[in-house]
Amino acid sequence: MTTGSAPSRDYDVVIVGARCAGAATAMLLARRGLRVLAIDAGRYGSDTVSTHALMRAGVFQLSRWGVLDGIKAAGTPVVQSTSFHYGDEVVEVQIKPQNGVDGLYAPRRTVIDRLLVDAARGAGAEITFETRLVDLVRADNGRVSGVRLRDSHDRERQVSAELVIGADGVRSTVARLVGAASYRTGRHATGVIFTYWSDTGFDAYHWYYNIGVGAGVIPTNDGHTCIFASLPQSRFQETMRRGADAGYRQVLRECGSGLAAIVERSKQVEKYRGFSGEIGFFRESFGPGWALVGDAGYFKDPLTAHGITDAFIDAELLAQAAAAGTEIAFAGYQRARDKLAVAHFEATDAVASFDWDFPKVQQLHRALSDAMKKESLEVANFGPSPA
Repeated sequence: MTTGSAPSRDYDVVIVGARCAGAATAMLLARRGLRVLAIDAGRYGSDTVSTHALMRAGVFQLSRWGVLDGIKAAGTPVVQSTSFHYGDEVVEVQIKPQNGVDGLYAPRRTVIDRLLVDAARGAGAEITFETRLVDLVRADNGRVSGVRLRDSHDRERQVSAELVIGADGVRSTVARLVGAASYRTGRHATGVIFTYWSDTGFDAYHWYYNIGVGAGVIPTNDGHTCIFASLPQSRFQETMRRGADAGYRQVLRECGSGLAAIVERSKQVEKYRGFSGEIGFFRESFGPGWALVGDAGYFKDPLTAHGITDAFIDAELLAQAAAAGTEIAFAGYQRARDKLAVAHFEATDAVASFDWDFPKVQQLHRALSDAMKKESLEVANFGPSPA
C-alpha cells in the first residue's frame, strides 16, 4: 500500500478494535506513514478479560517499539523466573536477559492498552472509542471499501478506506461480515476463572498442573497478583455452580503445592471474572479490501497465556503486508503467522485436553518452549521498527 494512496479515500486503513492487536497494528502502520483510523467499542484505558502475561517475544517487541519504558514506569514488576508445578514437583526456569530485555512483564490491560493507543496516536493514527462497526461498505466489484460506524450517541457515519482490518476478537464482526471461514480448529477448551490478590509474596510466574486442573500466578501492577484457575470446559459449569469463590478455591486445592493456602492468607482486591472456554481456530485472514489480526484471525486456549504475544507478532506481520498492499503480501502474512503459530497451537490444545499424566504434560511444555524459542528468533529478525 503506497503511502498516501487513493486520495479519494478518507483513510488508507480503518481498524476495528483498538486493544493490543488493533492498537499495535495502528501504531506500526501510522509509523509507515499511512492514514489510519482505529475504532473501539470500549472506553480509552478500560480493562478487559485477560491474564495479560507477556512472553519473551512480546516483551522484545515492546522494547523495539519504544513502549517497554512506559510499562516499567507504570510500576510493572519484572519477572525473572518461572516455575512449573507438577503436583508436588517444581521445575524452576530462570529468565536470562536477552536482546536487551531484562525479563518478562505482565502489565494490566489498563496499562498496556493505553500505552499502545498513546503510541499509535503519537505516530499519527486517529483512535476513536465508544464507537461500533455497523456494517462494511463494498464497491461494485464486492471489494470492501469502507465501514459504517455508530458512536455512543447513536450517530452514524460512513468512512472509506483502502483496507479494513478486523482486530475485534474471537467473535469478530468483521470476520462474520466477510464470511471468513476457519480452516483449522482445535478440539479442546478450558474454562478459566481469575481474580487479583495482594500480599501473596509472589514475584515470578508460576504454572500449576495436576490431574484435571491447572492454575497460574502472574505478578502485575500495584503489587497485585493475578491468579487464575482452569479446568476442562466440560467441568467448568458444574464446578462453578456452587459459586465462583467455592469453585475457584476447589480448583486451587486440587492443584496442590500449597497454592490454596497462599490464597487463604492473601487479600482479594477485585471481583472474580470468568471465561467459559472457546475452541481454538485459524481463520482465513485476508481478502479483497480486508484482513484480520489477533484473536479475530487466530485464537488458541488461554491456558498457556500467550495471547498478547501472538497479537503483537500478528500485528507486525500484518503491518508489513499492508505496507506492501499486494495479495501476495497478504497471503505471505497468513502463511508466516501460521508457520510460527501451529506448533504452539497444537501443544496448547493438547495441554487443554487435560488428557495427560505428568510426564506427558512436561513433554508438551518442552514443545511449547521450543516453539517460543523459534518465535523469539523470528521476531528478532523482523528488523527495527519504523520510527
